[in-house]
Formats: sequence, structure tokens, C-alpha cells
Amino acid sequence: MNLKKFQNIKCVCNGTVNFELINDIECDWGNHTVIVCPDCQEIFSIDNYCPAFHDMLDLAKNNFKLFTDEEKFDYTLNSHPN
Repeated sequence: MNLKKFQNIKCVCNGTVNFELINDIECDWGNHTVIVCPDCQEIFSIDNYCPAFHDMLDLAKNNFKLFTDEEKFDYTLNSHPN
């Protein structure tokens, strides 16, 4: 995903921020591309759903046009187990 998509959007902390990108962070099931809120430091997995981090669907609740239905479907299709 393009980092520009995550600029000037509303975080779960209710701040409108420019998220920072981390290309490689590890969880129990593998590595992820994540974004970090510079205000609250919450981490969001943007490559697929992972229970170790917030997910992009959390961001979609406050940013209705941030993701297409296809992007949401693809994101959840490749999820880790809960």
C-alpha cells in the first residue's frame, strides 16, 4: 500500500496524523508492514490482519473512504489465526 494513503487521516486516538511506516516488524506468525501513529504510538498492520497489532479495519471506522471493499476483503483473506 502507498504511504500517502495514510497521511492526514484520523487515528483511533482521534488525532488527525501522518502515520509513519515500518517495513518489517515481527509477530509470532511472520513479518509485517505496519504504520505507527506519531501521537499515541499505536501500531497498525497494513499487509494483513494480525491479532498482535491494531488493523486497518480499525482505521476504516473513522475514515470511511480510506479502503475499498476489495482492499478490505484481500486484507482479511490473508489473516493470521486468532
